[in-house]
Amino acid sequence: MCSDRLSMRGMTKKYGQVTVLENVSFNVIAGETHALIGENGAGKSTLLNLLSGVREATAGEIYIDGQKVSIHSPRAAKESGIAMIHQELQNIPELSVFQNMFLGRSVRKHFGLFVDKAKERAMALDILKDLDPSIDPNVPIKELKVAQQQIVEIARALLDNAKIIAMDEPTSSLTPSEFERLAALIKQLTAQGVSIIYVSHKMDEIFKVCDRATILRDGHFIDCVNIADENEESIVTKMVGRKVEKLSHQSYATDEKMLEVKNLSRESAVKNINFFANKGEVVGIAGLVGAGRTELFRLIAGLDKPTSGEILINGQPLKLNSVKESIKMGIGLVPEDRKKEGILKDRSVSINIAMPSMDRFSQAGFLRKDYLNAISHQLMMDLNLKPLDLDKTVGTFSGGNQQKVIIGRWLAAGTKIYLFDEPTRGIDIGTKSEIYNLIENLAKAGNVVLVVSSEMPEIIRVSDRVLVMKEGEIKAELHGSDINEDNIGRYSIGNNKTH
Repeated sequence: MCSDRLSMRGMTKKYGQVTVLENVSFNVIAGETHALIGENGAGKSTLLNLLSGVREATAGEIYIDGQKVSIHSPRAAKESGIAMIHQELQNIPELSVFQNMFLGRSVRKHFGLFVDKAKERAMALDILKDLDPSIDPNVPIKELKVAQQQIVEIARALLDNAKIIAMDEPTSSLTPSEFERLAALIKQLTAQGVSIIYVSHKMDEIFKVCDRATILRDGHFIDCVNIADENEESIVTKMVGRKVEKLSHQSYATDEKMLEVKNLSRESAVKNINFFANKGEVVGIAGLVGAGRTELFRLIAGLDKPTSGEILINGQPLKLNSVKESIKMGIGLVPEDRKKEGILKDRSVSINIAMPSMDRFSQAGFLRKDYLNAISHQLMMDLNLKPLDLDKTVGTFSGGNQQKVIIGRWLAAGTKIYLFDEPTRGIDIGTKSEIYNLIENLAKAGNVVLVVSSEMPEIIRVSDRVLVMKEGEIKAELHGSDINEDNIGRYSIGNNKTH
């Protein structure tokens, strides 16, 4: 008979008169992997904040192994056997692996006056040998891959004898092979009786690693389902409250060359890159993390200086290493890290939209606010911004809506060449569909769209042609039926080159 490791009953959270979570119940069985899914704003983060003690519930009760617990702080959550592994890993880069594992929980000797580093190191080694014996507890954590840093976070949780581990978007920075390692580790943990709460927008992962799923929408409980009884369409319909159409890819590519990259290099990151993109074409750029995809985008956008090569826009050479020149020539970058590089989080929607084209919205040195608001309002209506509030600071919007503001910025600037770097990372299913439709509409309007994505289904869905990069080089150019996961994966890790 299965027993509830965790039971959250009637969970409600209000901020003043605003209810963000209402009467939600959620239970997790011992030794299962339970997905918590919903669109951004559905209440997933709020529920986990209540579980981890970051926020206190307005109403509701929490039970661990049948015993009612009071979780009013992160310390109380830890003492109840609950651990959170955040999307943005919580570590200090300069400290060693074992020092990070024992942050805030030092092992003491000699009446508590000194840290017993030898014992900490031995305890860390003992746990890591079961999770990933290749991790040296003595090296600075910054030298580890992201996937290994994540394993260290899991090891830290196990040090506290965590019975419930919540993983928030755990694979946002992982390669496919690293995800497979994480999936195996999750299976190992659940076999030992640990319960995993898995939050992800990637449906293929949920179907691979999860036993059940609780679906939230607009702060309410919608359903709890057995994964084996569902398919992606049925779950997505429950998430968004409507059927999300899966559109087949349609090409609007012409024979008119708009962008040409010749012999472009930057030290070891980008090596002798040659490719072109035609008007109306969507070119996907695939490859593993570290393949040089983002570095290539930074060169085209003028953020970095190449060591050699040239870029032509409609046959005209682009002045390299100049963001202003790239914008003037119609190039717009939607960066991978939208929070750090894409938005001014404390400024309004309209100001964020005006950033690259301030001249258009200014006269005699003064901002034409009415004109800016009129343009911004129309763009945000077209992009379905929620809420449609131009004065609201962008940092308070969901990731998907922040992405819409960045895209609106380039639409306002009259951009012709769009560089999308991981355009749907951390974005919910419904908004993903909107982004895909937008990419297609940009191509239909005669723009060039380049898309970097680590999600192979995404690359396949949006691309007319796919360039596969490895170690700073283009290893393959795929067309038509050759654009599939087998080929993309093979050239991402292999040494063959084809056109």
